[in-house]
Amino acid sequence: MPNPSVKNHLQGQTSPYLLQHVDNPVDWYPWDEEALARAQEEDKPILLSIGYSACHWCHVMAHESFEDSETAAVMNQYFINIKVDREERPDLDQIYQLAQQMLTGRPGGWPLTMFLEPIKQAPFFGGTYFPPEERHGLPGFKDLLQRVAEYFHTRREAIQSQNERLLDAFEDLDARLPAAEVEGLNRAPLQAAHRQLAQAFDSRHGGFRGAPKFPNPSSIERCLRDARGEHLTEDEKQQALTMARLTLEQMAQGGIYDQLGGGFCRYSVDEKWRIPHFEKMLYDNGQLLVLYRDAYRLWGSGLFRRILEETGHWVMREMQSPEGGYYSSLDADSEGHEGKFYVWTQGQVRALLGDEEYALAARYFGLDQPANFEGYWHLYVATASETLAQEMKTPTPRLQEQLTAAKQKLFAAREARIRPGRDDKILTAWNGLMIKGMVAAGQALAQPVFIASAERAVDFVRAHLWQKGRLLVSYKDGRAQHRGYLDDYAFLLDALLELLQVRWRDGDLSFAVDLAEVVLERFEDKAQGGFYFTADDHEILIHRPVPLMDNATPAGNGVLAWSFLRLGHLLGEMRYLKAAESTLKAAWKSIQQTPHAHCSLLKTLEEWLIPPQIVILRGGGEELETWRAVAAAEYAPRRVTLAIPLEAQDLPGILGEYRPQGTAVTAYVCSGHTCSAPLTRREALKEHLATQGR
Repeated sequence: MPNPSVKNHLQGQTSPYLLQHVDNPVDWYPWDEEALARAQEEDKPILLSIGYSACHWCHVMAHESFEDSETAAVMNQYFINIKVDREERPDLDQIYQLAQQMLTGRPGGWPLTMFLEPIKQAPFFGGTYFPPEERHGLPGFKDLLQRVAEYFHTRREAIQSQNERLLDAFEDLDARLPAAEVEGLNRAPLQAAHRQLAQAFDSRHGGFRGAPKFPNPSSIERCLRDARGEHLTEDEKQQALTMARLTLEQMAQGGIYDQLGGGFCRYSVDEKWRIPHFEKMLYDNGQLLVLYRDAYRLWGSGLFRRILEETGHWVMREMQSPEGGYYSSLDADSEGHEGKFYVWTQGQVRALLGDEEYALAARYFGLDQPANFEGYWHLYVATASETLAQEMKTPTPRLQEQLTAAKQKLFAAREARIRPGRDDKILTAWNGLMIKGMVAAGQALAQPVFIASAERAVDFVRAHLWQKGRLLVSYKDGRAQHRGYLDDYAFLLDALLELLQVRWRDGDLSFAVDLAEVVLERFEDKAQGGFYFTADDHEILIHRPVPLMDNATPAGNGVLAWSFLRLGHLLGEMRYLKAAESTLKAAWKSIQQTPHAHCSLLKTLEEWLIPPQIVILRGGGEELETWRAVAAAEYAPRRVTLAIPLEAQDLPGILGEYRPQGTAVTAYVCSGHTCSAPLTRREALKEHLATQGR
């Protein structure tokens, strides 16, 4: 048995989550050949524990069980113990989360605790969090370990039979049809998704269903796009707009949003968005920046503008490395307590503000109401500033100035507290989501510093995570590792297409094409259509999924197919258009079964049915930027705009055919395979866009 005083096999790892467990008395291994081989040699089951560094209940289970020498002794005696960071190995997390749901009939989560047989690594028992002693209907972890070990050695035939059924079930899960068997695509799933989202909508507080309540960015985006679609009635379009706006407003005013420092927490534990699970994830905030950009374009709301400004500055202040890449997450805990960094007592606030300021802050943040988090106050907008201005007979701009001053004092005091831990690894996929978010915020606010932040992240990824013509997953402490997954390519390609619409760099388009070519070569299922989550040279696991449904992040197949569709139209590259169509057809059965769970694929369907509007601008200098601003001024989700300067080199595909007419800026507006005559007057472009739809 390992000596508890000796560090385990997690030494040398770069994942902050794995390193949190390096001093455990548990003889942890990372998922590697050594651990898998030892399990087979010693005929021991594998105890697989999957989590991430910002996960509160992962910390709880670690403290209760993995730091306990008696529990560790049982783990080390009966199991080969493998610890996995779900952010570095989403392939393993996807497979074993799904297996846990199959085995138990309950939803998964983190920490994920799975017991695997050693030959094929097929799971035979599992769950999520287990307490040290029996409580709340859950068995005590130490007792469970002994029972599982005994079951493994005495019931091998039963385990083998169950594993065979499980592996068969994985195969049956593939809901795809061969693309050739799908006769046609239509708008019916778009209409059905709207009905499903409307049925699940919380008309009082926004969002979908009850507590806990998640942002669900893909669903909100679907509502926004529905308002510009041609598949709904006018009443349904208005309903979709109402659903999106109420949700975004309620989230922005709730405690799920950090009212002092900017940025959104992972989810709300209550239906009113007031009390969050306090971890902040890069991927949520990247997606939400895009949504608030679109909402700001639609409504010009000062609230939405504030969210964009504050969240963008939070990203640069707390989540961007000096090298340029974006960090992964902020922990829910500080000093061992969830939310301690964020919550207040009334006395703490009174000590920082004058009497008049406190009276205002108390009404605004709900400090005049009962404590809402374990005897403390977590801040949310309890009374809108417009209402307070009327109550206090103060002009709204003046009241806003007073609120801003109070917030600044509270923020400065909070900065002196012990901060939550930060997971400072840099993930390619999540950087793709945040690059797009920062580009969106910078575009809406005309904020060059946000766009420059996104450029730095792109350059970082290309310099450190793009090696030998392939993406890698994760970077930390000078080391990049793990071959990239579908999401790495999909989200980064999407981000590059967004960035190219804000400002042109020749290298970004060539990088986007390189990514697209790798995906076609390494990930595409050429027989049935769609894309595997892992490349064709990836480690062989018990399942090779083709992810079609959106989760906390959009489905890689949806994002990739949408990007292929747009890139195909931009370049006139039929292979890309065909890949997008094949993906839709392969996913058609799954889309029809649960349309609202496939919102990222529905974007592709929408633009396959009605091709996007492509606006190509050629010219130079400041005049080119003023033309680009015309095309980007409104919310037009089916419009793609590229402002390509005269000096651009080696334009691929049909882009080289769009030439300027003399020295003036020239616009070409295309839809599908039809383009307008060259437009050389800016007013003519405005008129054309106004008459051709959005």
